[in-house]
Amino acid sequence: MTTTPRFTALDVFRGMTVCFMIIVNNQGAGAIPFAPLEHAEWHGFTPTDLVFPSFLFAVGNAMAFTMPKFQGMAETAVISKIMKRTFLIFLIGYLLYWFPFVKLNEAGEWIVKPINNSRIFGVLQRIALCYGIAAFMIHYLSNRMVVALSAFFLLGYWLIMYLGGDYSIAGNFQLQVDKMLIGENHLYKGDKIPFDPEGFLSTFPAIVNVIIGYFAGKLLRDKGKDYESITKIMIAGAALIAIAYCWNYLLPINKKIWTGSFTLYTCGIDLLIIGSLVFVLEKTIYKNWTHFFQVFGKNPLFIYLLSDFIAIFLYLFKTEAGKTYFVKVNELFFQKIIPGAWGALLYSITLMLICWIVGYWMDKKKIYVRV
Repeated sequence: MTTTPRFTALDVFRGMTVCFMIIVNNQGAGAIPFAPLEHAEWHGFTPTDLVFPSFLFAVGNAMAFTMPKFQGMAETAVISKIMKRTFLIFLIGYLLYWFPFVKLNEAGEWIVKPINNSRIFGVLQRIALCYGIAAFMIHYLSNRMVVALSAFFLLGYWLIMYLGGDYSIAGNFQLQVDKMLIGENHLYKGDKIPFDPEGFLSTFPAIVNVIIGYFAGKLLRDKGKDYESITKIMIAGAALIAIAYCWNYLLPINKKIWTGSFTLYTCGIDLLIIGSLVFVLEKTIYKNWTHFFQVFGKNPLFIYLLSDFIAIFLYLFKTEAGKTYFVKVNELFFQKIIPGAWGALLYSITLMLICWIVGYWMDKKKIYVRV
């Protein structure tokens, strides 16, 4: 699918998100990364925390241009198309966490990874659920009802979290719900305790990131690239940030439990970014830099999966000394070229550029992977 000049800003925004996502998800070994390239430990915010919500916002942007196609389709076809896409993205995400389906045991033998310990929720799974629910809302409800239901998701989630526990990693109600639904064995185990930052309950405020992205895209689709549209987007962004800051005193900005204040804060920043991109690309002469990010934006899912597969294989295979190739590559090359955090960043940039080269080749061959 080629991108028309009118919608270049949306592709560039999506491409920038994928580019930064690869960098922050793949910091090199051997040194502590720069603080802005790590997630906030719990409450708070870093630039890295903006990546995932921006991807959801970009999903909403794209829906503003694809959802009108559903109007001329039979309802069974619409439902089938939404459900199929939701299921496939969820399945890909699930299989990605289980992949490569085998592991080395203590005796050095390859065995099948037990499915009863595989993670069920995750990044792509959340994207799938948010897309599916948002798509049904947008297709079947009026704009006013979509806004009302979005407000209900934010406020209802806040009320449930307040009544059901506290906002700590061990005491939040989302963890209790996930334990009841899927059990501890299927939760993410990268934090201090088994806890999934993409758990079931916090999916609902994340849906609002998609909805706000949709309305931003819809405004650009309906009203075009004039100064009025840019101004409305920028004012809305500033307003959401202000509301989020005030709400933060009652409900802390927190990505891992995806609080409502986090949703509004990240959407506010994304609106300012997309408004700035539309202004620069449509109202100034500075347009020659966009192709790099458009390469990512045209094949976002494939390039994201490619970066994960590369990382998985580097972690999977080990040297005779027992070190993974991920550690070895960083020790022998990147940390020797530039020791410390800069070396870790150089590794992630190198991986990002490898993925870009593959994406560039695919773009040249007009190969676009769609789900």
